[in-house]
Amino acid sequence: MLRSFRSLHKNFFQARMDLSDFPALIGAFAFGPLSGLLIELVKNTLQLLTTSTGGVGEIANFLMGASYVVAAGVIYKHRKTKKTALLACVAASFVMGAAAALANYFILLPLFETFMPLDQLIASFGAFLPFIHTKLDIVLFNALPFNILKGVIIGGFTMLTYKRLTPILKGR
Repeated sequence: MLRSFRSLHKNFFQARMDLSDFPALIGAFAFGPLSGLLIELVKNTLQLLTTSTGGVGEIANFLMGASYVVAAGVIYKHRKTKKTALLACVAASFVMGAAAALANYFILLPLFETFMPLDQLIASFGAFLPFIHTKLDIVLFNALPFNILKGVIIGGFTMLTYKRLTPILKGR
């Protein structure tokens, strides 16, 4: 139990910029938002096999990733141009930020509180960002901007590679 808590704590506080939503975004652009959602589901289900977060990390990753790829896929589906793809990536980044804020405030932080009291949780974040004093501060100054940035970076990689991958994905 203590090992599981340490691992969960370590993963929760080490904001990792992973690009694992990139394949799901490519899938959403190539085959539609439902495909992107299914890729997110498969990715996070497979990750559960080796989780060190007790499933909390996978729930978080699925919620944020799904909000991102579905939003981007829906926007891009209606008009498949480079300009629309860029707009889709930027708009979806803000959708993911909002989803992260809501999920962290109402689901993820309360789940994490079962392992650590809220005041200790806030103090842990405050050690890295001294202006964090409340649960809302954690959401506004950590979860929200980090996820917007993550979405913009993944969108940038997608913009650089999608056109080159299209012939392969479409079997041409």
